[in-house]
Amino acid sequence: MSTLILNKSEVLSLMTMPDVIKMVEQAFRDWSGGRGEMPPKAYITVEKGDFRAMPAALPGAAGMKWVNVHPGNREKGLPSVMALIIYSDPLSGYPLAIMDATDITAYRTGATAAIAAKYLAKTDSTSLGIIGAGKQAETQILAHAALFQFREIRVYDIRPDAIGNLQRCLPHITLIPGTMESVMACDIVCTLTPAHSPVVKKEWVHPGVHINAVGADAEGKQELDPDILHTAMVVVDDFRQAIHAGEINVPIAKGIYHKNQVYGSLGEIILGQKPGRTTNSQVTIFDSTGVAIEDIATAKLIYDKAIEQKIGKLVDILG
Repeated sequence: MSTLILNKSEVLSLMTMPDVIKMVEQAFRDWSGGRGEMPPKAYITVEKGDFRAMPAALPGAAGMKWVNVHPGNREKGLPSVMALIIYSDPLSGYPLAIMDATDITAYRTGATAAIAAKYLAKTDSTSLGIIGAGKQAETQILAHAALFQFREIRVYDIRPDAIGNLQRCLPHITLIPGTMESVMACDIVCTLTPAHSPVVKKEWVHPGVHINAVGADAEGKQELDPDILHTAMVVVDDFRQAIHAGEINVPIAKGIYHKNQVYGSLGEIILGQKPGRTTNSQVTIFDSTGVAIEDIATAKLIYDKAIEQKIGKLVDILG
């Protein structure tokens, strides 16, 4: 047996957002239905950032992602987030592939938020708001545009040049720079910042909005005024992770929000065990911490395509 090595460009050539959305939604069905296994991600904090180890198994697939988050990497000309996936044969444990997972991370995060919006946003949503115009903004827009017909997409970032860079990455989509208040007036809003204190005020939240809270993915991170949580339907990707590292982690640690106030998980809603949005006036929040089933499902998609198309380099890694 050989191990397939896939670099960044090869991985990117094998991914389309509609395919990733399909695989990730099925991964939530499998895992929530008891056909998968996934412990919470493990964190290692270092001087300039952190590392996360994220293992998971799904029907016919197993592996682990090793990912970093180093916010200061822009100054070094490096991505803030970089990742690798070791993809293994669940029957023998043999390492079938080692692949760059930087774009996998971006794609699967955007896909998961769009899936959440599919179940939690108003069905007639026509506007998308983006807070934070980094790399994740690109895949959030691509994913949501695959499921919704938007009349406008508004973007806010504290760095004006970031919006211009994002527009150059999406030349076929018109982006409207806006203020925080104007972005929050959209039907669907994605918060994509590394904030450790709230950047979204309660008074900016309109009835019927769906918020994908994506930026808070580690202990101490927080983007939303915690008062917003008390009047919203809060849905998480994984209870264990969200309590300790999601948007709700700081309010829970301070004792101003309780885990029992969480409505449910995305998997429960996808499986129909709990209803999603029931009225147009509800405020809904998806607390996205990023879970390993998303990565392994996407890695399976890429590996299968790579073998079929004979892309990548085969190495006898065990010698």
